Amino acid sequence: MLSPAKGFEKLKMMMKKEWKMAFLSTIVLGLLVHMPILLSDIPNHDGLGSLYFDQNMVTSGRFFLTVACGFSSYYTIPWMIGLLGLLFLGIAAAMVIEILEVRQTWAVLLVGGLLVAFPALASTFAYVFTMDGYMLALLLAVTAVLLTKKFKWGFLPGGLCLALSIGTYQAYLPFAMMLSVFVILMLWTSTQEKKVATTLRYLYMGGFGVALYYLILFLCLKVQGAKLASYQGINSVGSGQSLGLMHTLVSIYRDFFAFTMSGKVLWQNVFGLAAIVLLAVAVVMTVVLKLKQGSWGKRWVALLVMALAIIVLPLLTNAILLVSPSVTYHLLMRYQWVLYLIGAVALLSHLGSDTKTAAVLQWTGCLVAAVLVFSYAVTDNIAYGNLEKKYEKTYAYCQRLLDRIEQTDGYYQGIPIAMIGVVGEEQYPATDLTFEVTSNMIGMGGDMLLYTGENYKAFMAGYLGATLNILPAEAMSEMYYSEEYMAMDTFPGENSIRIIDGVMYIKTENTAR
Repeated sequence: MLSPAKGFEKLKMMMKKEWKMAFLSTIVLGLLVHMPILLSDIPNHDGLGSLYFDQNMVTSGRFFLTVACGFSSYYTIPWMIGLLGLLFLGIAAAMVIEILEVRQTWAVLLVGGLLVAFPALASTFAYVFTMDGYMLALLLAVTAVLLTKKFKWGFLPGGLCLALSIGTYQAYLPFAMMLSVFVILMLWTSTQEKKVATTLRYLYMGGFGVALYYLILFLCLKVQGAKLASYQGINSVGSGQSLGLMHTLVSIYRDFFAFTMSGKVLWQNVFGLAAIVLLAVAVVMTVVLKLKQGSWGKRWVALLVMALAIIVLPLLTNAILLVSPSVTYHLLMRYQWVLYLIGAVALLSHLGSDTKTAAVLQWTGCLVAAVLVFSYAVTDNIAYGNLEKKYEKTYAYCQRLLDRIEQTDGYYQGIPIAMIGVVGEEQYPATDLTFEVTSNMIGMGGDMLLYTGENYKAFMAGYLGATLNILPAEAMSEMYYSEEYMAMDTFPGENSIRIIDGVMYIKTENTAR
């Protein structure tokens, strides 16, 4: 057995320089970009009720999430969770550059930068209470592809990793699928033999992983005596056929191009758009150059494989819509779009720099990718700034509301309280200036954190130290359409809080309905 000193020395010798660069660039850039949320407690609406949460989400199909989030405890401790998340992401970055065979320093650094700055990651940080678990899911998805690539029978442990990844967060399945397609593209544009057998390994890994996921999920549901919830259509996975295959496919392509072209994520301003366009031009020119050089083997085979990839990649990018068309596809679930940018950087890095054309293309890729990393970092911090203001405005609002509740005649500790929960917009100025930036960044836009009575209850308890007996939403079903409720003012109006038949009714929404 090796001593710790010799063991670490051997490990150091085994690690390639580019692995270390990818890991360190991800950690350092991650701290620089996401420090505001790591050093603060600025929850979004879901975070209000997750100050302590055991993450037992088996009814949502996430049987491994409670394990993945258990390393940092189940408390919301942003600094610890964030560091663990960046650690997992740093390892994933090193694996990605190994999978895509990125060796040039500039490209290695930019792969880490794109992974850590892409706005979908900022949206994940907004859900910081579960962020480390999600990053472990991403790491497992990437590991599945790496094992399959490196070892003949790697699809077996790779399938296990994929099953655990899906069992933590299903949204990273497309990430593994797209990485696999990139590797298959590299395979079929190389001189390597046994292309068919090697390609099949990725299909085996995917099939085994998904089958194992459902097997473990079934056993977990059986042990806990639970059923899949209707949230995000998880209980009707595979129902795309009921809508018609053609209808589902058209919806997938429509969503893909709508998000790509106008999702206000891939670019936010003219600089980002110009960078995307220049990167795309550089990729097209690189492909043409490679085909002319004949370095991709038979030209017709390379063209056929690339054409098939162009057709299938949008389907794999939106694979969640293929199995669950009713899902609400928010930004947390779109992290895989960053792989298009990373794939472009990887392709340019393979060009070599022995000609003037190659050098120009690589410089173009390097500079525009750096512009994108900076642009995404700016977007992330604009979103974090608005999230902090949302918290501050919510705190001030709830202080005023709590004081009014406690000063209302007839109030006593534990009185049943019925309310809709939304905050009226007419009574307060719209102070969110970030809509153009945060409109697609779930949980980051808007003025308030409050949408339901449960949000009020959690905020009052966790941040104001007040315990309110806020009733479920159904308690408003009869009162909501009554003349008495319609006649009430909207908070902070004088008549916005009334006690009727022992229940305190609070009207926070707009007066006009």
